[in-house]
Amino acid sequence: MVGKIIAIAFSTATGLLMGCTSVKNVQLVGSQPSNLFWQPEAQSRWEQVKLPGKHNTHYSLVTLNGQNTLKANAQSSASMLRQKIRIEPDALNSVFFSWQVAELMASADMAERDHDDSPVRIVLAFEGDRKKFSMKNAILSELSHAMNGEPMPYATLMYVWCNHRPVNAVIENPRTDRIRKIVVESGSERLNQWLMYERNIRLDYENAFGEPPGALIGVGLMTDSDNTQSQVQAWYGAIQLK
Repeated sequence: MVGKIIAIAFSTATGLLMGCTSVKNVQLVGSQPSNLFWQPEAQSRWEQVKLPGKHNTHYSLVTLNGQNTLKANAQSSASMLRQKIRIEPDALNSVFFSWQVAELMASADMAERDHDDSPVRIVLAFEGDRKKFSMKNAILSELSHAMNGEPMPYATLMYVWCNHRPVNAVIENPRTDRIRKIVVESGSERLNQWLMYERNIRLDYENAFGEPPGALIGVGLMTDSDNTQSQVQAWYGAIQLK
């Protein structure tokens, strides 16, 4: 369990991780903002991050309703795709992303250690003053550095789909308060629909962590079902910055 949370925390840091493999990227068809995080011309920028002791979620390029998407198929598995970037705090604006989810995992609950799974996650990692870390977080960061050569980010913000909590609820990770999740979709009403979102990164970070963000140093996505030992499928479009 600790391995999963450490892997999530440091996998969007600026350095490459051991065990990463390049994957191709997808494009969202239609009107798009500038400054793509994720585009077909930048295939080598994305890596699949393997989590210690976990089966990998399978990610593949597919066509869904006439547009290119990235399909995630998780079978009691968890792994992340990530890209290292750097965007200074004063340049942070809105992030655009889109997804479709086929079904929810009945027992998933991101506030519980043993049920912390989500069919879709958009993951943003930030710099900050690690001197503010609690003893527990300092130990986690040091363990991350020892295992993979990179400390965990100062803060990680996730956009997630929750089974029952209301939209805009903030869920603190059960293992470290340096990972917080904002619910952008809840319940089963909008399953099997292509959904698009625009979120203000700065406002969401301040609402989640109670302070202004540092530089954005990584972006990723993850579909995981390892804790609930279940199967889930989802599709992602582009991740873009306005």
